[in-house]
Amino acid sequence: MFSSSTGYTSQEYPKHPFTLPSEDVLNHLQTNDQTGLDLLKAQEAQRKYGPNKLEGEGGVQWYNVLLKQISNAMILVLVLAMALSYGVTDYIEGGVITAVIVLNVAIGFYQEFQAEKKMDSLRSLSSPSAAVIRDGHIVTVPSGEVVPGDIVQIKTGDTVPADLRIIEAMNLECDEKILTGEAVPVAKDPKTDFSTTTEFETGVGDRLNMAYSSSTVTKGRGKGIVVFTGMFTEIGKIAESMQGKKRKANRSLSRKKGGNLQPAKGVLLRIWDGIGHFLGLTVGTPLQRKLSKLAYILFGCAILLAIIVFGVNQFHVTNEVAIYAISTGIAIIPESLIAVLTITMVVGMTQMRKRRVVIRQLSALEALGGVTNICSDKTGTLTQGQMITRKAWLPGVGMYTVNDAEDAANPTKGTVSLSPSPKATAAESQEKPDQVNHNSEIRVEVFTEKTRDPSVTQTPVVTPALQEFLQSTALCNLARVRYNQQKKEWQAIGDPTEIALQVFAHRFNLGKKTLEGENGWNQIAEYPFDSSIKRMSVIYRQHSNEEVHIFTKGALERVIDLCTHIGPSPITPELKAEVLAQMDLLAEQGLRVMAIAQRQIDSQSTDPPREEIEKNLTLLGLAGIYDPPRPETSAAVKECSTAGIKVHMLTGDHPSTARAIAQEVGILPPNLSTLSPALASSLVKTAAEFDAMTDEEIDALPTLPLVIARCAPSTKTRMIASLHRRRAFCAMTGDGVNDAPSLQSSDVGIAMGLTGSDVAKSASDIVLTDDNFSSIVSAIEEGRRMFDNIQKFILHLLTSNIAEVVLLIVGLGFQDQDGFSVFPLSPLQILWINMLTSSFPAFGLGREKASKDIMRRPPHDTRRGVFSKEIIVDMIVYGLIMGTCTLLTFVIIIYTSSTPSPLGSDCNRTYTPSCSIVFRARAAVFAELTWLILIAALEFKSLRYSLFNLDPHSRSHSTTTTTTTTTNTEKEEKLSNNLLTRIWTDIYTHNRFLFFAIVLGALSVFPAVYIPGLNTSVFKHKGIGWEWALAGGAV
Repeated sequence: MFSSSTGYTSQEYPKHPFTLPSEDVLNHLQTNDQTGLDLLKAQEAQRKYGPNKLEGEGGVQWYNVLLKQISNAMILVLVLAMALSYGVTDYIEGGVITAVIVLNVAIGFYQEFQAEKKMDSLRSLSSPSAAVIRDGHIVTVPSGEVVPGDIVQIKTGDTVPADLRIIEAMNLECDEKILTGEAVPVAKDPKTDFSTTTEFETGVGDRLNMAYSSSTVTKGRGKGIVVFTGMFTEIGKIAESMQGKKRKANRSLSRKKGGNLQPAKGVLLRIWDGIGHFLGLTVGTPLQRKLSKLAYILFGCAILLAIIVFGVNQFHVTNEVAIYAISTGIAIIPESLIAVLTITMVVGMTQMRKRRVVIRQLSALEALGGVTNICSDKTGTLTQGQMITRKAWLPGVGMYTVNDAEDAANPTKGTVSLSPSPKATAAESQEKPDQVNHNSEIRVEVFTEKTRDPSVTQTPVVTPALQEFLQSTALCNLARVRYNQQKKEWQAIGDPTEIALQVFAHRFNLGKKTLEGENGWNQIAEYPFDSSIKRMSVIYRQHSNEEVHIFTKGALERVIDLCTHIGPSPITPELKAEVLAQMDLLAEQGLRVMAIAQRQIDSQSTDPPREEIEKNLTLLGLAGIYDPPRPETSAAVKECSTAGIKVHMLTGDHPSTARAIAQEVGILPPNLSTLSPALASSLVKTAAEFDAMTDEEIDALPTLPLVIARCAPSTKTRMIASLHRRRAFCAMTGDGVNDAPSLQSSDVGIAMGLTGSDVAKSASDIVLTDDNFSSIVSAIEEGRRMFDNIQKFILHLLTSNIAEVVLLIVGLGFQDQDGFSVFPLSPLQILWINMLTSSFPAFGLGREKASKDIMRRPPHDTRRGVFSKEIIVDMIVYGLIMGTCTLLTFVIIIYTSSTPSPLGSDCNRTYTPSCSIVFRARAAVFAELTWLILIAALEFKSLRYSLFNLDPHSRSHSTTTTTTTTTNTEKEEKLSNNLLTRIWTDIYTHNRFLFFAIVLGALSVFPAVYIPGLNTSVFKHKGIGWEWALAGGAV
């Protein structure tokens, strides 16, 4: 019995589930091992038992976020400015800066805390997931949503989502060292009887019919009932011991681990880690760390500027000089930069989620926009993954063809016909699907039948050869096909390839359930599919005659060499050539070809090695499985080409199949014969050919292969290395355990959310929730949009800082009658501009939509990052222009006055009649700089086009539609109206947040200038008249 402090219902049983028969556990939880829970029961269990997670697991700590806000370099500058203000007894300015600090920390804390929680929730979508049977369908859900009573399927590479009572197992072994400390995986047996023992007599590691949460499946597959979740699991009982943090290398204080100097070394490194973490220099994404470094560089510049101010005044630091130093220090710091970046990233992650992409690493957001090459799997990513067995060739019998079958799970739809084996010379014209246009989105397969051939049997009978073929396809198969009586539909669970073979066997009433039930076949061993040898085998015994059979399926190249017979005949070179010719004919039709084989043995030893089983086989035939490309794949590949991204297809299929599908979706040109022989041969390679080449030979290829067939996991890793040598920035997809090295070595690792193993997801940067190639393209587009927007708001914020610094440094030359420099902008004016005027338009720039040409230009240079030469030049030029314009305004107002001493006395501290001109000049400079910054925000909406031509494509269209019959005046009026309409659409309709931020920012100038007391006492300026013309003219 267990209790919980969370308020959820305890998970209790009459006896521990491992001691109960599986039927009793099913009845207790009111579930079914075939259909699982229905949706309503699952939701009810979620409310009753709570989420499947450990208490205190993960999550962001509020005090860490608060500490991060306080340790921000921007805040530290304000703190120094506040201290100086109080030190020179300027309590109004000090109080305002204090309020700004509190407000900035509070807003930053709230925004980042909410952002971190949002990112945690999004990351949880890519956490270890579970394949759960609900309503008779297998669905993939996050582990946190698993509830007691769920039926969970586990396979090699999976992380067990909860404590399971195993009900089916085939060679199932789990690594439970996280619980038991034993490094040897534990073999599971659901039939082990523990009814006479108790949980106190049998240890966790000896409960062979249980699989425990957080353990990993190292071998085989299985199915189990969820019996405990969350803190009720075995791992939940020791959760406190698992929540400690690991230190980095060389941080130990033990002399045994690093010698006599290790304690001192460890202390110094821990102090360095603490300082780096406190300052944000060693945590976060590369861009966040880069901006943190920028912040501290600017902090150093602020101190340098203060020293310059002191130096100009010969280090005679009076209150006036200190206030001027405060102004220059505040001017160089973009106080809202980190907050804008954080919010932009959260918005980006949310947009990615809407596009069925889950971000696991924030660095992927920055990297996606720079991807130059995508290495993608074919099955289920480029194609639909809804496979149908279209052809089956049996030696000596003929070709079985399935027509009019569109539902992959329904064996009753469609017809099967038998025709003589096609000849290699004529088959292509007789049986090959009609060619499709290279740019078409949907492939429609229509087999040409000129006339009904009398030799074609429309309803073939089950011959002994066909029965052997079907037995092997159905039994060497993990898929399940069943008819749901309640929903009146056929349902299939398993791998799409195996479902296609299983459905084909069901067409002849020889499905796996029938063979195991009515025909008495009993499985006694399984050798799972291995991507390195590309085949799978099972051993079955038939009770009626105790015969033991080995059934094998896999790639023909990996099966035929293990065969001694082809059909009833011993293998000969001629027969082998005929089989290979039939394979080529099927593959050229875009069909995935599977070889089916078997052999009978007299007896079976205990757990024989695989090489002893997979030999002396008889090839029964070939299955041609059609997996149509996704309708959106062709358009997505074309979009990649337009965006300067090369798409590579790395698949386990036959070269001819891979070539046919690649040509259909546009990865390969439709006619390779038009290319040079060297180029054409380099475009398509098999893994054997590619792996046999040296690095020098690969680098000498005119281009890297766009298609690699019969691809192994090691080939993917080598392909990534080859791309890196060509300075490519690549993304790699993967779903299996063996794909983890390639996912980690790629620049952006992309795991499949539906079919991917937990190991692959853990190694990836992003996860596709729909396994769709077009989602990768959408993610790249979103990554480019984010990169552009980050550049825009960084340019916007730092440009205003440069303008302020220029204004203040040159302003050191404006000295009053007491010999003190008079600042053209007061510290609180600068704070107002930086915190209010600049920050909200910066948020708006972070929300900008993608430009129309974002996927029409090449990827950005990832080595330069956001601070490209263009951005740096624009920053300096725009900053100098703004600084110069405002400086001229200040000079004009001051020196066109007839007053003998226009700069007055002590105008940096208080208002006196002698400071009237200075205060009016400051007001004009304040208004002008505010408006210039806001206008610049509109200009920065696009880094490539003018404000008056943000969408040149629409402009070209509108000009070409102007008829020749209109007069010149009418043309000019129409173009003017079109221009105004486009500008209004671009600045208002496309981004209303930015529009209102600019409008409100522009209007906020007037109360700041005219409110009595606020203007003279706080901002150190006063109301103006004719000076508005100078501010407006500069804009």
